[in-house]
Amino acid sequence: MRSKVLAVAVASALGLISHVAFAQDSTDASTSKPVRTHRTTSSSASDKAEIEMLKSQLAALQAQLNAQAAQVSALQERTDAQSDINVSQGQATEATQKQIAATQKYVDDAKAGKLDYKGVQLTLGGFLEAASIYRSKDLGADMASTFSIPYKQTSTAHTHETRFSERQSRLSLLATADINPDVHVSGYYEGDFLGAAQTANQNQSNSFTPRTRNVYAALDWDSAGLHLLAGDSWSLLTLNAKGITPRTEQLPPSIDAQYVPGFTWARQNQIRIVKDWGKVFWLGLSLENPQTTFATTKVPAGVTYNQVGGSGFNSANNISLNQTPDVILKAALDPGWGHYEVFGISREFYNRFGGTNHTEHGGGFGLGMILPLVPKILDFQFSGMSGKGIGRYGTAGLSDVTFRPDGSLAPIKETMLLGGLTLHAGSDVDIYAFGGQERQQKEAFNVGNTPYGYGNPLYVNSGCNIEGSPLTCVGNTQKISQGTLGFWWRFYQGKYGKVQFGAQASHTERKAFDGVGGAPSANDNMLFTSLRYYPF
Repeated sequence: MRSKVLAVAVASALGLISHVAFAQDSTDASTSKPVRTHRTTSSSASDKAEIEMLKSQLAALQAQLNAQAAQVSALQERTDAQSDINVSQGQATEATQKQIAATQKYVDDAKAGKLDYKGVQLTLGGFLEAASIYRSKDLGADMASTFSIPYKQTSTAHTHETRFSERQSRLSLLATADINPDVHVSGYYEGDFLGAAQTANQNQSNSFTPRTRNVYAALDWDSAGLHLLAGDSWSLLTLNAKGITPRTEQLPPSIDAQYVPGFTWARQNQIRIVKDWGKVFWLGLSLENPQTTFATTKVPAGVTYNQVGGSGFNSANNISLNQTPDVILKAALDPGWGHYEVFGISREFYNRFGGTNHTEHGGGFGLGMILPLVPKILDFQFSGMSGKGIGRYGTAGLSDVTFRPDGSLAPIKETMLLGGLTLHAGSDVDIYAFGGQERQQKEAFNVGNTPYGYGNPLYVNSGCNIEGSPLTCVGNTQKISQGTLGFWWRFYQGKYGKVQFGAQASHTERKAFDGVGGAPSANDNMLFTSLRYYPF
């Protein structure tokens, strides 16, 4: 507006000035070259009058122009003032919006069980459980079944087992923070109450100790695609649902805290580094806490392979001699449909005899996959592992190694397989069916008629199938198989958390190697129920 007014005023002034100048030039020209004295004098008087009139008009126009300029200046001042007000109001509105957003985030985080503390976001998790257990063979176990099902020689093979338990109840705390937009740090704690100290009993006051499941810290660099984890977590060889990231482990949805035979896993201390390429291809390397399990049917004299737990350990339990960590390398692929992974593990077994330390190498490889056969309705899960000296990484917990007659360690060959289907029958019901097996090969050695090793056909099994028999029953386990069926029903999901009920039925079989007197077997039918409340 201001520019238009100024343009009109300037144009008018320039036109008037040009007209005056032209008139003045005409006067000067006529004065310098007079033709007739009388005519010249008359014209000169007329021109002067016209000039005076134009000057008067110019002065009036100049005054009008000055008035318009003053009006434009006042208008500009009001416009500038309004602009300042608008900027101020915009800044105030932006600050208010930020405050509202921060308040809304705080409310949303609180509803999701998250708390903000000094820039660190805390997320509470876990559940409270009331569970029941029935087993057709008495294992003397709580929520985590053992799979050394007793043969008929043992009295408890003829008794049932019914228990109630709350000890699988779980608490967790996740702390996350952004060091900058590219670097993120997190820490995670998860524990339950399934630990048992030497003094633990069910006589009067339960003396059970809390049990650590996960305690670790992690760093993530987004632009580099790097992920570092240090602490107690699921082993790198445990199947993930996506990528290779913590808290995405794909576990069988069983109530039994020992899961399903054939499932490969461990929870142990480790240092893990993972690289991802576009969240599609992943490669991870982990150094993990070593431990060896032994088949001790026949141990040569003078061999040292473990020791009694010392400071910080339970002295009722032995720990193996360890020289190097277990090394696991894993690759995973998320192409858009399904999840796929392969891994390899290297292990070292360590003992001492004849005044010398001895080392044996073991290891294996495995794979896993999760396939959405019918997206969001039916999922298929498969995992497997094969190698030597890998027993402790299977749910059944079979032995890693046995002994040769000279005292050296012999890794036992084993294969583990697990497959299952999960049907999402609705937003609140899941139905699952899984089957798995862990199978070992014999490592047999003989010195004359004296048998050594594991699964030796010269071992005596004569008393295994006779209750109370005084005859020997070695009964080295060849395989553990299980089929299980269950469901989860989330009958309440709302602002007060989630409540769900589940039931699981399973049939487990244990079969031994052939020996003198045959190959004994045993089976166990189990039924679990669980009522869980997830408050967070």
